[in-house]
Amino acid sequence: MSATRRAFLQTGLLSAAFIGSSGRLAFADDATRPLRIGILIPGSRADHGWMESAYNGMKAAEQRHGNKVVITSIENVKFADMEQALVTLATKNDMVIGAAGQTQASVLKVAKRFPKVKFSIVGPTGQPTENVAQYDVLQAQIGFIAGAVAAMMSKNGAVSYVGGLEIPAIVNTGTEFANGAKHVKPDTKCFVTYTGDFDDVAKAKEATLAAIAQGADVHYNILNLGVRGMEQAAREKGTKMIGSYTNYCSDNNPLYVAYTVSGIGFMVEYAIDQAVAGTWHPEYKQFGLAMGPRSADIEICTAATPEIQAKIKELKDDLLSNKIKVKVG
Repeated sequence: MSATRRAFLQTGLLSAAFIGSSGRLAFADDATRPLRIGILIPGSRADHGWMESAYNGMKAAEQRHGNKVVITSIENVKFADMEQALVTLATKNDMVIGAAGQTQASVLKVAKRFPKVKFSIVGPTGQPTENVAQYDVLQAQIGFIAGAVAAMMSKNGAVSYVGGLEIPAIVNTGTEFANGAKHVKPDTKCFVTYTGDFDDVAKAKEATLAAIAQGADVHYNILNLGVRGMEQAAREKGTKMIGSYTNYCSDNNPLYVAYTVSGIGFMVEYAIDQAVAGTWHPEYKQFGLAMGPRSADIEICTAATPEIQAKIKELKDDLLSNKIKVKVG
């Protein structure tokens, strides 16, 4: 079952009598019932980005585990409402997943009120607590490779990156995107911009147009709905993009020369799989390239020359062996 933010705000508030310090309802002790899991997806599940990947991972786990689980999701929740949404989910579920790094602060706060509920956070760097696991997507790894691919596919020798909130994981990805580009072509010009909002279409378009005006012809991003603005700019000016989070090469979108995989949905599945198997435990776990292609990868949709493919393999090997080191966190 999925509820939009509007529906949550209208109907999701529960009586304070259910929100006690014990953090569980009576049915939690019934071993015969399905495992109840609540998932907070802060943005739109149709963003063709992070949130959609998280939603797809949730649905894949739901289909695989069948009647062993009952999964409830709340989406499109702004930061100011996250704590309230998490309390609602924690009151009704055995596990709660914050499906993006921006839920971290709220999850850590609410988890203290519900010590018997298992919490997992997808995306951030951070130490686990007694009932919170944190899964690090290591976006900077695949961002480095995306930068290298962008530089190799650029005709002008100039590439760009647009990030949303200027937080460590997003900034580090932008830094490593530029480092990857210069690693393969030292003279590449790199334009890195942060809009302050993952969903602001106008700001993302403005940032991309500014980079295009300076010669950038291949663009990468860590955005959600804001990517629509980048697509508008690229379409108007005839430039190309590398997509984030999920491989959509099969869409045959002429704007995109490649897609990265950042494994958001894979991490959601991991948390659910661990809970169902009874092996979940509070941990800080790094995903990235070491966890395989469902966790981190890149696919060239068009013009995948043997030289580019060989360079991608070389970069992956060097990142895995720490010959190339990227920022974490």
